[in-house]
Amino acid sequence: MTALAQEAPVTATPEATMPGPDLDEVLWQAWKAMELPEGFHAEIIEGFIEVSPTGRYSHGQIANLLRDELVVFLSDSEYAARQDMNVIHGRKLWIPDGFVVPKDSEEHVTDDGVGIKAEAVQLIIEVVSPGNDGLQRDRVRKRRAYARAGIPVYVLIDDYDGHGTVTVLTSPSPEEAAYAGENRVPYGAEAIIPEGPAKGFVIGEAITGPPRNART
Repeated sequence: MTALAQEAPVTATPEATMPGPDLDEVLWQAWKAMELPEGFHAEIIEGFIEVSPTGRYSHGQIANLLRDELVVFLSDSEYAARQDMNVIHGRKLWIPDGFVVPKDSEEHVTDDGVGIKAEAVQLIIEVVSPGNDGLQRDRVRKRRAYARAGIPVYVLIDDYDGHGTVTVLTSPSPEEAAYAGENRVPYGAEAIIPEGPAKGFVIGEAITGPPRNART
């Protein structure tokens, strides 16, 4: 996902201190009112609305291969792999490249039906997007946001880190917006999910492909 536009953060003014909707609510209502062209979606990340297009072929290929493998891995469990759905945390909203939730997730749908509550999500996967903003969003902003929401496992598949890396982040600290556990392996090696319903799931060359040429 490459961000095409984002709203400027609201700065404090004397008028802004008067009683009224807070920034989260303003952004939420603005998001609900948006009408985007086909092939675009919008997320609310750290006080911004970010509009992104559908990823390029290689991005979608990795995301779909990973979901296909997760579907098989989780087939005998009470969990399922999902994508192209909204994950909601308060008035924050994300559309991950993949995530794991209970198969029977009706009780975890938000009251307005917009998406799945973040508290039900056991694992999130993002395939890192090109461009400085895409890199910062997946590596930094979403990393903090998912830690704040207490997402137990966050996986980054990153074509643009050297020859490609898979990073598995665990032990979120919502107060610090950080993950205490981090295991980063290069393409060509195996990254293994260490906990949760996908424990033991392997992300290797069958999903990522071989190591890439070095990229900036």
